[in-house]
Amino acid sequence: MTAVSEQRSAAPARRFATVVGGYVALTKPKLVELLLVTTLPAMMLAADGWPGTGLVAATLVGGMFAAGAANVVNCWYDRDIDRLMSRTVDRPIPAGVVSPTAALVFGGVLAAASLALLWVATTPLATVLAAVAILAYSVVYTMVLKRRTVHNTVFGAFPGAAPVLIGWAAMTGSLDWPAVAFFAVVFCWQMPHFWALASRFREDYARAGVPMLSVVAGPVSVGRQSVAWAWATLGATLLMGSLTPQLGWAFAIGGGALGAWYVAESHQWLNRIRSAVPDRPMRLFSVSITQMTLLSVAIAIDVLV
Repeated sequence: MTAVSEQRSAAPARRFATVVGGYVALTKPKLVELLLVTTLPAMMLAADGWPGTGLVAATLVGGMFAAGAANVVNCWYDRDIDRLMSRTVDRPIPAGVVSPTAALVFGGVLAAASLALLWVATTPLATVLAAVAILAYSVVYTMVLKRRTVHNTVFGAFPGAAPVLIGWAAMTGSLDWPAVAFFAVVFCWQMPHFWALASRFREDYARAGVPMLSVVAGPVSVGRQSVAWAWATLGATLLMGSLTPQLGWAFAIGGGALGAWYVAESHQWLNRIRSAVPDRPMRLFSVSITQMTLLSVAIAIDVLV
């Protein structure tokens, strides 16, 4: 076989891999992974131990499909502004890897698969919460609020924290105050997390006409509000510890320390903004991911040890 023939035979395989990779990229795997980080500890808290491998697998896969479906619809709807932003111009739809129609169908299939799996394998309440989260992110946030109000991030934080409630409901079929407190932690945590990212890509959002806080308000205002929400995250963490008898030393020490770290880093970001030096918003963004991941680990340790 000549080199030309080998290249021709390999081309379909490369195109197939590119298209499959495009569909996966539409689900925003890194964001899905971050959402699922809070689902498992919520289930463990509700069960006061290991919830069972089958239930865990069904809930995580169902949650992955639900979050993926919402993200796919987000990519489908935002394809016009994605073309204008350096961070998103290479996404599968603007890049021509996946057509808009195929993406929308894919999102619908993922949503249906998610709700069917959760209905069969978990509880009706978990299924309803997942459906509400899909609609809240893909319709209320993406289509209605994102391009119309500076408060879009706050509204978007509701579906972002929903995996906590879905995990708890999948285990118990109900909700309780510890679940609500954990929801509050994740809800408050999202504002500094995302505003740091939006500050890094402020020019992108301005070019696309999206009224993110970093576009509408000055950097100092963004920093101040991030500090306030970081303190709220710490307060919600302490409240969660007081409302959840399953939590012990790991959460008492780790949760407080991690919350204080988040507060300290948000203050440092504000100080850098005020000092007119490179503010490095992605440092706070990276710290936020580590903080939430370790907080989930602390919960798992307290439940299992």
